[in-house]
Amino acid sequence: QVQLVESGGGLVQPGGSLRLSCAVSGLPTKYYGIGWFRQAPGKEREGIACTTSSDGYTYYTDSVRGRFTGSLDAAKNTLYLQMNSLKPEDTAVYYCAVDDQIHGAPHYYCSASGNSDLSYWGQGTQVTVSS
Repeated sequence: QVQLVESGGGLVQPGGSLRLSCAVSGLPTKYYGIGWFRQAPGKEREGIACTTSSDGYTYYTDSVRGRFTGSLDAAKNTLYLQMNSLKPEDTAVYYCAVDDQIHGAPHYYCSASGNSDLSYWGQGTQVTVSS
């Protein structure tokens, strides 16, 4: 059974930093797509940082590029998201999700169509940016 467990969320002041982790267990393959998503109250879920176990880079959506850094420790099946220069508009529930195959390049998984291939989702972790 595939499980994803996010951790590292919390309350932080504007300009601060947080590091999220997503531990993946039970995945029956070394080749997968994976990413971070977030959903703020009243807004649609958006893909913010996506990669695959085969590509050597992470795709970032415009709203986080230059502030957030994703990294994948394939040996530990753990995905990280380092979030710097946080803004109040970053407040959301953050989720990680994984596809047990590789259906496309990293940007695909952050797109609306790519979401449909992400079969497994974590429970989410709340990030609140407020003074």
